[in-house]
Amino acid sequence: MTDELDDRLDRIGRHPFRARFRLRGRDRAVVDLRGITTVRRHAEDLTGRRLAPAEPRNDGRQTPYRGHPVFVAQHATATCCRTCLARWHGIPAGRALDDTERAYVVEVICRWIVRQYAPHQPPP
Repeated sequence: MTDELDDRLDRIGRHPFRARFRLRGRDRAVVDLRGITTVRRHAEDLTGRRLAPAEPRNDGRQTPYRGHPVFVAQHATATCCRTCLARWHGIPAGRALDDTERAYVVEVICRWIVRQYAPHQPPP
């Protein structure tokens, strides 16, 4: 059963730029080694420092394309900058994210990572 967030992730994932991102190699190894609970804490910290302020430093360029599974997930889920948050998730720029919005962004990132990480099921 899918919910609204899964539907949104599916829609974002059909965008050609967003569809290029996958959890591979070292990024997947971080999840293997640290576990999703630790990766969630990393997502909370990274989004709190790089995305949550009203005017993030270097907004639009603050999220690297690789180096941590959270960064890859941010690009794949359009949670990489305030412009993408506004366009794809309806969270306006120009003000700090509140606690509910921050929790939502972390959930989007972690849901994508879990979906990428899940073993592929053979067709019935």
